[in-house]
Amino acid sequence: MKTSTKVILGALGAATAANCVHAAVHKPEKVESVKLPEENCNAQRAIEHISGAIQIPTVSYPDSEMVDWEQFYKFHNFLDESYPLIAKNLEKEVVSKASLLYRWKGTDPSLEPIALLAHQDVVPISEGTEQDWEHPPFSGHIDDEFIWGRGAMDMKNHLICVMEAVETLLEDGYQPKRDVYLCFGHDEEIVASANSGAAAVAELLKSRGVHLDSVIDEGGAILPVNIKGIMNGFIAGIGIAEKGYADFEITVETKGGHSSQPPKHSGLGQLADVIKDLENHQFKAAMLPFVKNLFDKVGRRVSYPAKLVTCNLPILNPLIKEVMKLIPPAASLIRTTTGVTMAQGSPAANVLPQRSSIVVNFRGMPGSSTADIENHIRKVVKNKNIKIKCLKSKEPSAMSPTDSRAFKAIEKITSSDYPEAIVAPYLVMGGTDAYHYELVCENIYRYSPFIADTKLLLCTHGTNERLPKNTVGEAVIFFKRYIKELTGE
Repeated sequence: MKTSTKVILGALGAATAANCVHAAVHKPEKVESVKLPEENCNAQRAIEHISGAIQIPTVSYPDSEMVDWEQFYKFHNFLDESYPLIAKNLEKEVVSKASLLYRWKGTDPSLEPIALLAHQDVVPISEGTEQDWEHPPFSGHIDDEFIWGRGAMDMKNHLICVMEAVETLLEDGYQPKRDVYLCFGHDEEIVASANSGAAAVAELLKSRGVHLDSVIDEGGAILPVNIKGIMNGFIAGIGIAEKGYADFEITVETKGGHSSQPPKHSGLGQLADVIKDLENHQFKAAMLPFVKNLFDKVGRRVSYPAKLVTCNLPILNPLIKEVMKLIPPAASLIRTTTGVTMAQGSPAANVLPQRSSIVVNFRGMPGSSTADIENHIRKVVKNKNIKIKCLKSKEPSAMSPTDSRAFKAIEKITSSDYPEAIVAPYLVMGGTDAYHYELVCENIYRYSPFIADTKLLLCTHGTNERLPKNTVGEAVIFFKRYIKELTGE
């Protein structure tokens, strides 16, 4: 055996031994467990109000002419009737077409306000699936375990629990020291909307000279993790950023003609090569700090020998990154994603297309831009005769800090309720209204205090969307504590 080989093997052996020692001593961080005071909460009232909210179909569409605005105004009246103390004590404005802005005045105007966000709108029911629902999608049906209907998870549950928290605090006689804003957009489900209600609210606050201490919106959740022999507990992800969004249309123009005399490759055939170029040349992956933070926290909780991997990220980073790239949900955490979603050719089966196009959806990582995506397309696609058009886009959000008062409050309250939970920052794959508020805030977090397993999360935007009743009271108490933590100093 060559001396160099012996040296390499010896080094690997030493590293392995060191890793084993590291894993053995890599123990969970000591989280200060603070027992927070008990909070009263009318969970049954909240459950009934979530059901009532679901029964009002506030469906949004890209074409505003298709929206039934009367349903939104009906929802506004429902909130006024359900929460009389909020209606009496908070200032309320309707912004843009149907977004809501509430202001709860604090006692100290020198302190920066906080904002709690939610959106009123829900996605439509997919045509032809209405009969697949166990209970009608806008029934708000309540049984022994769930509240059923569109918006139960996304996100009338969150909105109503925020309102319940404020109403209950008013019932308790609580008075915040800093202003509290409740900002409820009306078209969050329309990605990159040109007339976003949330954007209008943020612009209005900016025009009034309001700078927010913090924002909390949907995005994260409390996920049960039960992997036999490795981990049994919860992961509470606090979204500190969200990915960007871009739809690009890529077009090939050809001669066309009768399908009885086809060329070697039609326009769609040429686009097949474009698709292969895009899918075979993915964006470069990178382990951002939040991923390393998550691995470190999880690594301290998993059992041996899984701990050998998770607690030795600096050494195993290249290998872990390669494995993550093979798993779509994991890959989306470390790179801009490429999803070919639509294709169009000729209008008839016996006609060769003159104009063939595909639509590709990209979700950009923080630090990237829509321009970077277009440059990537031009670089990796061999066919230089393609035409590229960005249909719509929004840039990735900024990264919010993990040492702010708001982040620490979320961490403290969650750790108090779930002492064994791993609370960690993470990246939101989809979009929220929160990114609009970068105009007036640097501390923006995406977190819904509901326990939700994967099966329930998959029902969001799908058939049989439903919310476990037993999560409602805990969510109301979370928001009460959050408001008091940030406004009671």
